[in-house]
Amino acid sequence: MSNPRQIAFLALRDVHRRGVFADIALDKWLQKAKQQEESALIPSDRRLATELVYGCVRRMRTLDAIIDQLAKKKSANQPDDLRIILHLGLYQLRYLSTIPASAAVNTTVELTKDNKFKGLAGFVNGLLRQYIRLAESENTDPLVLPDDEISRLGLLHSFPDWIVANWCDRLGVAETEKLCTWFNQSPTLDLRINPLKTTLEEVETAFQSAGVQVARLPHLPQALRLCSGAGAIENLPGYQAGWWTIQDSSAQLVGSLLEAKPGQVAIDACAAPGGKTTHLAEMMGDTGTIWACDKAPSRLKKVKENADRLQLQSIQTLSGDSRNFTQFHQTADWVLLDAPCSGLGTLHRRADARWRQTPENIQELSQLQGELLAETANWVKPGGHLVYATCTIHPKENEEVILGFLASHADWEIDPPTTDSPAAHFAQPEGWITVWPHHHDMDGFFMVRLRKQQTE
Repeated sequence: MSNPRQIAFLALRDVHRRGVFADIALDKWLQKAKQQEESALIPSDRRLATELVYGCVRRMRTLDAIIDQLAKKKSANQPDDLRIILHLGLYQLRYLSTIPASAAVNTTVELTKDNKFKGLAGFVNGLLRQYIRLAESENTDPLVLPDDEISRLGLLHSFPDWIVANWCDRLGVAETEKLCTWFNQSPTLDLRINPLKTTLEEVETAFQSAGVQVARLPHLPQALRLCSGAGAIENLPGYQAGWWTIQDSSAQLVGSLLEAKPGQVAIDACAAPGGKTTHLAEMMGDTGTIWACDKAPSRLKKVKENADRLQLQSIQTLSGDSRNFTQFHQTADWVLLDAPCSGLGTLHRRADARWRQTPENIQELSQLQGELLAETANWVKPGGHLVYATCTIHPKENEEVILGFLASHADWEIDPPTTDSPAAHFAQPEGWITVWPHHHDMDGFFMVRLRKQQTE
């Protein structure tokens, strides 16, 4: 099974029929292709399959709207598999300029025949060619858009209206359009170098010697961004030696707020897969005590794997609900609460998150975040700190949680980043940090450092 379009079709079928996450479905079918073929899928075919799966999931609303406008039968009434095939063809025509239109049409027609829709090959061919004719006619967009700004942006950029409306309320229409455009890009890959094992310059040189281009990132002293496809991560220079780990630049900013010192006690309340836990250990010189807590024991295994590869010894793991760990009462100098959230700041990475989240989910998450914050605050010694962080840009999960907490905890206050901190560049007047992706070219994040006042 070396056909990247067939791999994409099978992965998308799992997404639509069974509700499988896009990344899990794609990985499953890429692995099957690898097992079935004598040689591995060539990198360009692997990249195409990946682009098609993530792209079709991201752009689902737009692709459905085109079908609705061009076909007699609405997309929701098309057979599920045929709808997926039409998505694949239209996605190539609309978004992949490197694929000739004729190739997009012909391969989609073949895909139709290969998946038991031979009798509808003419329909698929006709709809795709109709799209091409409309696109070439006076160079207009075949997609007809509504006048209402919320619906227009939602349909054009493929987001639910409730998400677009929230952004428009906070940013205005023009900024929201830039944000939508940013979230529909393919994600970048950032590294955090391990200063206990190497230097930024050494990793930079090793990558360049291997023909992999990297770039430094402003305000982040341990960060490098891969500028091009680098193949298997585990084969890159320094991976096995623990020189670096994959971590988005916004997540690295969280670490900059955690100014934990060697020998102190730090607790990561929702630690898996361990990116921020290991960052803590590196900053603390791999000394002191670091607890990595998570509800799922299986996910804590990933924390241990990452710590072992980075050769860090100071991390201990504890499974369970962090709302129940009374043994940590007033034991920590630093607590990190990287709270479970909607992930609405990482919609480019999590292709299907925009369709899975709802306003009701946001409300439930906000309640959980408040409960976790109130409990983990009890772990902090007087004079100690707690850093609250999420990878979402929804105020109900961020600002409102913090303001609610401060209103009921008079002994806590916001402790803004110092002027020499990497996070200072992103700080708001209130003292918290908001990372807007379209402004900073990083995942959307919220973070704030809180200080527990000394007792009299």
